Amino acid sequence: MAQVLEFRLPDLGEGLTEAEIVRWLVRVGDVVAVDQPVVEVETAKAMVEVPCPYEGVVTARFGEEGTELPVGAPLLAVAVGAPAEAAAEPSGNVLVGYGTSAAPARRRRVRSPQPGVRLANAAAREAEPAGVVAPAALGTASAAAVPASAVPSPPPHTAVPQPAALGRTPHEADSGQPDGPVPVISPLVRRLARENGVNLRQLAGSGPDGLILRADVEDVLKATRGRPAGTPAVTATSPSAAGPMANSHTPGAPATTPEAASVAGADTGTRGVSGSGTRVPLRGVRGAVADKLARSRREIPDATCWVDADATELLHARTVMNATGGPRISLLALLARICTAALARFPELNSTVDMEAREVVRLDRVHLGFAAQTERGLVVPVVRDAHTRDADSLTAEFARLTEAARAGTLTPGELTGGTFTLNNYGVFGVDGSTPIINHPEAAMLGVGRIVPKPWVHEGELAIRQVVQLSLTFDHRVCDGGTAGGFLRYVADCVEQPAVLLRTL
Repeated sequence: MAQVLEFRLPDLGEGLTEAEIVRWLVRVGDVVAVDQPVVEVETAKAMVEVPCPYEGVVTARFGEEGTELPVGAPLLAVAVGAPAEAAAEPSGNVLVGYGTSAAPARRRRVRSPQPGVRLANAAAREAEPAGVVAPAALGTASAAAVPASAVPSPPPHTAVPQPAALGRTPHEADSGQPDGPVPVISPLVRRLARENGVNLRQLAGSGPDGLILRADVEDVLKATRGRPAGTPAVTATSPSAAGPMANSHTPGAPATTPEAASVAGADTGTRGVSGSGTRVPLRGVRGAVADKLARSRREIPDATCWVDADATELLHARTVMNATGGPRISLLALLARICTAALARFPELNSTVDMEAREVVRLDRVHLGFAAQTERGLVVPVVRDAHTRDADSLTAEFARLTEAARAGTLTPGELTGGTFTLNNYGVFGVDGSTPIINHPEAAMLGVGRIVPKPWVHEGELAIRQVVQLSLTFDHRVCDGGTAGGFLRYVADCVEQPAVLLRTL
């Protein structure tokens, strides 16, 4: 007899409490092996694959792609036992950010000899997007639940977790139609119908046993858009609604109730503002950055000082280093080496503030963060123990972390724990900036673009490679004299790299 086990979103570590489903790697009916990645999720720190601790047949998926789930929410239901010839013992290897212990097994489709099972699975695969959404997992206790007919059936002798209750949309409850749930493939289809004023009870579903698919609702919406203005829609909500209202979510959509209009207005961002727009959710990496920057602005009394420096000699020194053979040294690595030397002379800037104890905590190790722009937003990977590394080691670590940031494979440990940040915004073609400190750090060094400019060199006017350096610092940890001394030392090292010989 098969046993159905529920795999929940595991503890993500690093204080993370939620994750967004980016891509499902398995479908209902697939056979999964122990430690096989089943879903790709994005946390506030990185995008990683989550391995399943069970072996068996996937009987349900909880959450569509783009859904944000809290830690502990159901992810999969897996039937283990005789049908899959699998062991029910979990591997324990389910932490986000850690690889699986074995290569993923080949995925094959389990086809049941029962016609009803085949029809239900086909309907689940036909729906777009596929899968079963658990209302409880999404935190929408008042939303309509999934009808039993919409849940894909498992192989024979396999139990399937059923929703706690069957519900109806507000339109269905108020329409005066016969009681009982409308067979709809997923809650997303119910939401699409509710937001656009489509009465599901007046639709004849094209799926098995009259199951209403997403395509059925979209066909109604397309037909409605082609009608002349003011023509009532056949599938509009009940005539008792207080007059037709324009739906801002879908131009030309059918008349809606005030409740539906308010939902649509909330989705498109038109509530409280004139005109239409698009709402971009602040979640995942972008949401974490927004929270941290807002907290920095609230809590840190920052100040910025800057200076222009002649970087001609630094560029020449790098050219000489790279001409000797071996791996090429990056300019960012040389700037990082200068930063660690400056922090050794001015340790006040390698610190954090403990407001509860009303203390400034000076740190004895430099974990150097650097800003990296990716498709998912700004991230700050951290080079551990940067003060112990030479230019070669710094170059290699910068390259590794940058590649991981672009691929979205940075672990939470590689994105946390920084004590000082180096921000090379010159790569964007700008000269200067007043960046926001990466909370809970105390300072950030900004480097602008290096451009040829007229410069007085050894008493004569010459064209030199000039860069603007800026230091944004927490005024609670030091005053302007300390910050100015730090920045002046950095500028001296940029102009005369031989100054660094004192610290080698």
